[in-house]
Amino acid sequence: MNQTVCYNKKIIRNQKGDKRLFAVMARRAAMKPTNAIQSKINQAIKQLESRFLEREELIRLLFLGMMGGENVLLVGPPGTAKSQLARSTAQLFGSENWFDYLLTRFTTPDELFGPVSLQELKQDRYIRQTDGYLPGSQFAFLDEIFKANSAILNALLSILNERMFFNGREKQPVPLLFLIAASNELPEENEQLAALYDRFLIRYEVTYLKNIASYELMFQMPDEPLSPVLSISDVEYIQQAARHVHLPESIIYFLFQLKQALEEKEFLISDRRWSKIGRLWKTSAALNGRDTVSIWDTVFTPHMLWDVPEDLTVAQEVFEPIFQAALKREVEKELPLRAFEQIAEKWQDKVEELQSFQFKREMGEKLGKESAQRGMSQIDNARSEIEEAGRHLRDLLVAWQQNEKDLAGHIYRQNFLLMNIERYTVKYTGLRIQGERILQSLQKIYRTLFDRDIPGASYDYTL
Repeated sequence: MNQTVCYNKKIIRNQKGDKRLFAVMARRAAMKPTNAIQSKINQAIKQLESRFLEREELIRLLFLGMMGGENVLLVGPPGTAKSQLARSTAQLFGSENWFDYLLTRFTTPDELFGPVSLQELKQDRYIRQTDGYLPGSQFAFLDEIFKANSAILNALLSILNERMFFNGREKQPVPLLFLIAASNELPEENEQLAALYDRFLIRYEVTYLKNIASYELMFQMPDEPLSPVLSISDVEYIQQAARHVHLPESIIYFLFQLKQALEEKEFLISDRRWSKIGRLWKTSAALNGRDTVSIWDTVFTPHMLWDVPEDLTVAQEVFEPIFQAALKREVEKELPLRAFEQIAEKWQDKVEELQSFQFKREMGEKLGKESAQRGMSQIDNARSEIEEAGRHLRDLLVAWQQNEKDLAGHIYRQNFLLMNIERYTVKYTGLRIQGERILQSLQKIYRTLFDRDIPGASYDYTL
């Protein structure tokens, strides 16, 4: 009977081990296509950045939106290459299935959605021929979108949100992969236009070039066609992977904190937008080969929060402290110092008591049996706990120093779309310095009590 129980336990342990092994193998297998897609996106970013100056952040947002199936709105004056950037993005897929239109107050539904089929009309069916028009396109650019009239708006809403076109009585799926819209101005108070505006999760203000170096490069930009590097299957793969990404409680709490802080500043953001923001964070995690959203996936969120460009600064000011606090907690998971700090504080508070006990023993002062046992027990506990904590912390700090040799690469691997990586490296360096101070505190307490360094915890503080 006992042998049977032991044998069954072995089977259970083996099954659990197999499951863990399969999970690791599955993650590694999933990383291969993800790494390939990252490489393709980096190539695409490089091509676009060589042609569109001072648009580095926008270009990354476009790819994030594209992979997440979200629409992007560009707001800015004429002559800022909004339509050219949209067309170039489509060219990276080698797609000819592209629709581009400038809307006016007089634009008719036929111009966007296709003419009514005369053959179908003879059979009393009101069906549009959509091939070559917006409902049949994979990529689209709609300029001056807020000039759309009410005859167009309702159809646009279902295309933008559900990727569905109501063609007569039929629901026609729209193969639209990505839509960029542009406007020189934002919509006035209008319920229908407000609903249309809410369909654009990512919003970006495009301005004229500001740096003299950009004007020097303007006349040296390449003019050959863009090389197609991406495919529809890449987008489908990421979108499928994103469906299985987990949104942990810590990130949901982060979202709710952000929501409350923005409401205090009178930002009113619909539940639909918050839901879409969470889904785009999942897309970011999938793009970075992870099955769980982390704080690194939220860095572009301020561009999903504003209603007018002037509000972006306020949104960033609200976002930044909440983000930094969450980032600090995330980084501290990699170097969990609080437990070591508590051990140092615990024994620092008892140093005088333990020294007093040691002095009395050395002087031969008579101690009660119970008092002597308690004192010796505390000394032994202090020795073992400080030694174990010191050695463990020392090992973590040595490993941390190795990470710091390629800190930019380590951060880049958290989110390959990040910009200005150096702004994040300070947190890692600061945490290491904090850890070194705690190790010094542990060493000082140990020397005070035992008159020597912690065995096996030597550390070079000069690195």
